[in-house]
Amino acid sequence: MNGDHGQEKKVMVMSNGFENHDDNSLAIRVEDKGQDSGGGGGGHGNGNTEKVEEHLENVTGEMARLELPRARSKRVAALDAFRGLTIVIMILVDDAGEAYDKIDHSPWNGCTLADFVLPFFLFIVGVAIAFALKRVPRISDAMRKITIRTLKLLFWGILLQGGYSHAPDDLSYGVDMKRIRWMGILQRISLVYFVVAMIEALTANIRPTVLRPHRSAIFSAYHWQWLGGFVALIIYIITTYALYVPDWSFVFHNPGDINDGKRFLVQCGVRGHLGPACNAVGYIDRQVWGINHIYTQPVWRRSKDCTYDSPNLGPLRDDAPSWCLGPFEPEGLLSSVSAIVSGTIGVHYGHVLVHFKNHSDRLKQWLLMGLGLIIFAIIFHFTNAIPINKQLYSISYICFTAGVAGLVLSGFYILIDVWGLRAPFLFLEWIGMNAMLVFVLGAQGILAAFFNGWYYDKPNNSLVHWIHKHVFVDVWNSEIVGTLLYVLFAEIVFWGVFAGILHKLGIYWKL
Repeated sequence: MNGDHGQEKKVMVMSNGFENHDDNSLAIRVEDKGQDSGGGGGGHGNGNTEKVEEHLENVTGEMARLELPRARSKRVAALDAFRGLTIVIMILVDDAGEAYDKIDHSPWNGCTLADFVLPFFLFIVGVAIAFALKRVPRISDAMRKITIRTLKLLFWGILLQGGYSHAPDDLSYGVDMKRIRWMGILQRISLVYFVVAMIEALTANIRPTVLRPHRSAIFSAYHWQWLGGFVALIIYIITTYALYVPDWSFVFHNPGDINDGKRFLVQCGVRGHLGPACNAVGYIDRQVWGINHIYTQPVWRRSKDCTYDSPNLGPLRDDAPSWCLGPFEPEGLLSSVSAIVSGTIGVHYGHVLVHFKNHSDRLKQWLLMGLGLIIFAIIFHFTNAIPINKQLYSISYICFTAGVAGLVLSGFYILIDVWGLRAPFLFLEWIGMNAMLVFVLGAQGILAAFFNGWYYDKPNNSLVHWIHKHVFVDVWNSEIVGTLLYVLFAEIVFWGVFAGILHKLGIYWKL
């Protein structure tokens, strides 16, 4: 290039990528021909510079639509490890939570290990959305794929948690449609995924490809995503504090229980109540789904108001309030609206991965936001303004769990992707690569139910029961320790090895 005043402009065009892949950007060089020292270059230097700057975004858009060869992609292993950790925690708290009540769900306010599972899922779903939809060639195709995937998640959610599957202990199957449960973990994930992914897809053509050099550029570039989360939060807040909750009643169903068939009345007549009995979250579900289609064994039964053995599930107190036996949907409709914010925060972390290619820049963005969210949540919780509550999916709960998720992802990123300590976390990566398969077969007990179906003389004399009792409980002479070791080695280690074999064979199951 002639002349001492030539300037070089680089336009970063993101190559088309897939979920969980950190694609190398393609650099397109746009050069400005300025005047050379001999005067032979003409006097068009400033004009060309203005034209380049004026049409920079148009050039980027045109080049993004070209069929360019993709650069070799580098998988961000921390994302798979994070997803795998979430599945592992779910298996641990589901199968060992009754033995170790400290890790089981909090009876109401507060946060335990079990309470991190669902928001971690929503967080990583958001991160994956940012990768999967960082380029949308045709919005109609993207919307169709999002809708199909949402319906698949709904189907599996109703099948696994609606009451049709009784795995792993009950070998029967089927559900009375008068009492089918409509909401659940996958149903909530599907709702959050649909809203967040739709916003991401519909705004693909109006968001910038290159961020401007400003601290808040990543937020302003994706202001529609944050607006969607803000609207969801406003709907949740207004409904929670303004909706009038009247008295309600229910009939308790539990064959063999002394209260079976009895009708109980819960007196409310309040607004803005955040306790178990009279909150707007429960009221919405009773009105929308019907009281017979709500989860019948809520964790509030382990609260101090209901049992002396709290936080364990003990016999009811003689003076226990009537709502202790009532139904409550932990993955309710209104609380699923506020859960959209968890997915929105996850999308932001994904956007950081897409746009920032330097380790320190990514970690700076992640850590500052994670710490800020945690501090915000702690202040609201300990001032009792808005307690951390998983059942209500409160604002403080969203911020606290999303902040912890951000710190955990940052820790994995440092250990695995920056320092290269990949071997100790390979089993988490393998599980994360086949998260849906392990969720269905492992966390929902489908594979265990299959083995339980082959028993000798009586149903509780199967291979799974024998291993649990004789290899773990009897050896340690402790139901608690034996159960914990069984979950760690006979379940989590097993699924790690199983997922690793599937990875080596190139077998993955994704919706």
